Amino acid sequence: MPVKILMVCLGNICRSPLAEGILASKLPQNKFIVDSAGTGSWHVGHAPDKRSIAVAKKNGLCIDDQKGRQFQITDFEEFDYIYVMDNSNYRDIIELAKTSEHKSKVRLILNELFPDENVDVPDPYFGSANGFDNVYKMLDEVATIIAEKLIKAHP
Repeated sequence: MPVKILMVCLGNICRSPLAEGILASKLPQNKFIVDSAGTGSWHVGHAPDKRSIAVAKKNGLCIDDQKGRQFQITDFEEFDYIYVMDNSNYRDIIELAKTSEHKSKVRLILNELFPDENVDVPDPYFGSANGFDNVYKMLDEVATIIAEKLIKAHP
């Protein structure tokens, strides 16, 4: 049974699709499944933001085939790890958790890089194009750490 990891941001078109694509590229596909979702429903069924697609492509990844979806309560049962991009996403997801087991699956992604500092991955949606480059670099760095931990924990 593969280990399942879910990446969550607000709209599921900028940060979480990048996080999904980056982490999936660092893990063996036969042992791990990576997906993404948004806390909001605005972009359900939509492809990632064209700037996310472009920065992924520039870094050798293709995320064109991803489709936005909204986080569901059933995701707590479906996924082993749930990484959220910022404190607002964290609060939104924790609020939906029904059990302590569900809550224990939810992690602020940059705490893997900066333990207990609760640093947000900035939302590049309304910023300049280089915001997407900066987010990509952050997510690439933290995904390397997460991949190493996951591979060690699930040989």
